[in-house]
Amino acid sequence: MKDSELVIRVVAMPADTNSSGDIFGGWLLSQMDLAAWVCARKLTSHRLATVALDGVIFHRPVYVGDCVLCYARVEKTGRTSVTVRIDAMVERKDGSAEEQVTEGRFVLVAIGEDRKPVPLQESLGDR
Repeated sequence: MKDSELVIRVVAMPADTNSSGDIFGGWLLSQMDLAAWVCARKLTSHRLATVALDGVIFHRPVYVGDCVLCYARVEKTGRTSVTVRIDAMVERKDGSAEEQVTEGRFVLVAIGEDRKPVPLQESLGDR
């Protein structure tokens, strides 16, 4: 993925399925949210809270045994927030090439001890 960093690699397991036996979309979104946090944490020493998801598209299903790879890149930084694009890919258990399964943008906000937004730039100096 151009200009993106691989931040999560995890195998989809039977415990991650819905009642139909397919990988639950919420599980995949949680992996993507973690990937966004891993990417955004490099910009601040403060806590980060996910405040929005945008443009999430499920292109293809994920199956038990697939290796899910989440690629992240910062698309935009604001005063207190960062927008991270996540591309979720899979390596199918049969060894076929990577293919995209999901994409989306995650907006995270830096928050202070009082859980209120703090400027990203201010927090960079705290490291």
